Amino acid sequence: MKNFRWMKVALSVLIFGMTFGTLTGCNGGNGIGTKVVLTTGFDKDEVFRIETSSCTLPELMVYLTNIQNRYESVYGEEIWETNVDGVTLEENVKNMALAQIARIKTMNLMAEKYQVELNEEEKAGVENASRAYYDSLTESEIEKMGVNEKTIRTLYSEFALAQKVYQYTIKDINPEISDDEARTITVQHILIKTYALDGTGRKIEYTQQAREEAYELACEVLRLARDGEDFEELIRKYNEDDQSTYSFGKGEMDPAFETAAFNLGTDEISDVVETEYGYHIIKCLTTFDKDETDANKVKIVEQRREEAFGQEYDAYVATLTRNLNEELWDSVAFIHDDEVNTQDFFRVYSEYFE
Repeated sequence: MKNFRWMKVALSVLIFGMTFGTLTGCNGGNGIGTKVVLTTGFDKDEVFRIETSSCTLPELMVYLTNIQNRYESVYGEEIWETNVDGVTLEENVKNMALAQIARIKTMNLMAEKYQVELNEEEKAGVENASRAYYDSLTESEIEKMGVNEKTIRTLYSEFALAQKVYQYTIKDINPEISDDEARTITVQHILIKTYALDGTGRKIEYTQQAREEAYELACEVLRLARDGEDFEELIRKYNEDDQSTYSFGKGEMDPAFETAAFNLGTDEISDVVETEYGYHIIKCLTTFDKDETDANKVKIVEQRREEAFGQEYDAYVATLTRNLNEELWDSVAFIHDDEVNTQDFFRVYSEYFE
C-alpha cells in the first residue's frame, strides 16, 4: 500500500529531482496564482507579466512540453485521460508549468532586490547548457515550441539566478537538530485492511460487519505474535500491505501509527492500531538508526530553510502586480506530435549546475 506513508511530494519533484523541487516546493503563493489582474495591452506572445518581468509563449512551451513528455515517458500517453473532480490532468499540469515559471520570474525580481547576479563561471555554464539543449532539438521541436537559442539562454539564466537567490536567502539558516528530533526508527507491521478498491482504483470502505471481522482477525494475529509465532511468517500469511518494513522519523507517518511505533522498545509489539487503512500490528526492529537519523537531520535542515525562504518569498509576492493574458493562456495546449519528444531541459541544466 504505497500511499500509506505520509509523503507530501509533488509529482513534479518526483520526476525532475530535488534541484528543480527546491525552487518550486516552497510554501505559499506561486507568483501568478493569487491576486492576478486580467488585462489587455500585452505583446503578441506575452503570457503574463509580473512587474517588469514577462513570460513569452515560447518560454512557457519549453516548460510545458518537457513536463508533458516526462509524464508520458513514465506513465504513457493514456495518463492524460485521468481527471479529478472534472479537472483533467492536462489542465493541472498546464497550471503547474505556469506556476513554476512564474516562481522563477518572481525570484529573478528578488535577485534585483538583493543585488544577486551570476558570476562569469555561471554565465559560461548558462551558455554551454543552452547550446547543448538547443542542439538536441529537432526542427519540428523548434518550430512547434517557437523557440530559438536566445529563448533557451534566457530560461537557463533565470533558472540559475533563481537557484542563487534561494541559496542567498537561506545562507544564515543553520538550525541545530537534536538526535531526538531527527530520530529514525525501523518497524515491521501487519496490516488488515478495512477497505477495498473498485475497478477504477477508487477506495470503498468496508461495511460495519466487515470492519468487525477485520478487527477480530487483527486481534487473532496479535495474539499469535505475542504467543511467539514468527513475525516474518505472520507477515507472509496475513499482511495486506505491499510493504512490511518502514524506516521513518517523526511527522512522516499516520499519527496513530507513528505514536504507537515510537513508544515501542526494540522487539516490542504494539496493540492493534487503527488508521484510515485498517488495523496494524507493529513490531519495532530498532529504536534508533544512526545513519538514517543523520540523513534525517539533513532533510529537516533543508525543510527549515525552505520554510524560511517561503515566508520571505510570500511577503515579497504580496507586493507585486501580476497580469495574466487570459485569452492567450486559454489557448495554450499540449503539443501532440510524434516528432516532438524533448524532455531533457532540466536534466541538461543539472549537468552544468550540480
